[in-house]
Amino acid sequence: MPRICMLICLCFFLIKGNAQSLSKNLFDKYNHYKEQTIKVKRFKHKDIVPLIVKLRSNKDFDISEVGKSIENRTIYQIKYGSGPVKILLWSQMHGNESTATMALFDIFNLLAGSNDDFDDFRKEISSVVTLYFVPMLNPDGAEKWQRRTALEIDMNRDALRLVCPESRILKNLQQKYLPEFGFNLHDQDPRVSAGHSPNLATISFLAPAYNYDLDINDSRIRSMQLIADINGEMQRFIPDQIARYSDDHEPRAFGDNIQKWGTSLVLIESGGYKNDPEKMYIRKLNYVAILSAFNSIAKNIYQQKTIADYEIIPKNNNYHYDLIVRNVSINVNGQSFKADIGISRNEVTSPDFKSNTYRSNIADIGDLSTYFGIEEIDAEGAEIQGNTEKPLALKIGMPATFALSKNGRISSRLKNGFWE
Repeated sequence: MPRICMLICLCFFLIKGNAQSLSKNLFDKYNHYKEQTIKVKRFKHKDIVPLIVKLRSNKDFDISEVGKSIENRTIYQIKYGSGPVKILLWSQMHGNESTATMALFDIFNLLAGSNDDFDDFRKEISSVVTLYFVPMLNPDGAEKWQRRTALEIDMNRDALRLVCPESRILKNLQQKYLPEFGFNLHDQDPRVSAGHSPNLATISFLAPAYNYDLDINDSRIRSMQLIADINGEMQRFIPDQIARYSDDHEPRAFGDNIQKWGTSLVLIESGGYKNDPEKMYIRKLNYVAILSAFNSIAKNIYQQKTIADYEIIPKNNNYHYDLIVRNVSINVNGQSFKADIGISRNEVTSPDFKSNTYRSNIADIGDLSTYFGIEEIDAEGAEIQGNTEKPLALKIGMPATFALSKNGRISSRLKNGFWE
């Protein structure tokens, strides 16, 4: 009996070791499979259609049209593999959340490859699982870089009424395949914190709740186990920068309902990473996380994890500003006081929807010692001034444009939230 236990333990550690080497190999070799035509996070339906059409020439993929958007853009399904375990993935149901869409096209490039380090991985995946991908579920929203569909409806609040044709497409696919696992791929505010810590939540996961009581059934347990395993793999790349999205039940959301309908659902939210405004590094992390999840499912590695392994992941919190100016003197009506200033840099889409600028504002003033800045400056001994070199009385919500002066001389200037 002891020998049998030792053999079981040895097999587990060998499988786990292979999984870790796979994720590292995926990370290290990523540039070989990165889709080079996608260089920025803002792209449109017409940019991805040629990439989808190109996959038709590969016998391992089955491309089909599953419907049209309100503005008559084709929504595609890309099928890979023929195994008994079915997995459904969709991205960009919110049109301005594109990180995972970029990663999916990187994943297609890897799955389309051959004669490299991943031949065994492809062979196992294609024989154990069947993957159904729907990249850019909301192409009309992507066209205008907006969250909502062309009907101005939030698709992720349309799982019950199914007003949007895109919503009906997603439900029909879930009901048609009844997949064992589903991946709901989103972006979140890049200022979200991983717990109460200085670390950004670069990736957040959730095993959605299917009722208000937050009950845990077999389907949700599998989601938790899989997330716990992915978390373990990803910690090597973004240590302490992974969090858990709020599990408050939203009865109109697709994730909560698909969990209720029997599919073990994994929500992935792509947050922020310092100096990565186009989310290219987070795109890479999505690529590694999703492919590692396929491996975990194919090998049943996730079954070794527990609910406790999931719950140890810190929760999403809001403890970050883009910039904190600390210990600065502010003069109001001839009286000076010392405070911290929290500044938010908010993206504003250009009229052609192809690029963005920033509109930065004063988000908070006071004791911000419990908050963190993605960028911070200690302005001890400096005073806030306006463009006229006179003291400037700051107000919440006003543009983040001011100067810092020391001993009567301007030491630095902030314009629209950025240092000049």
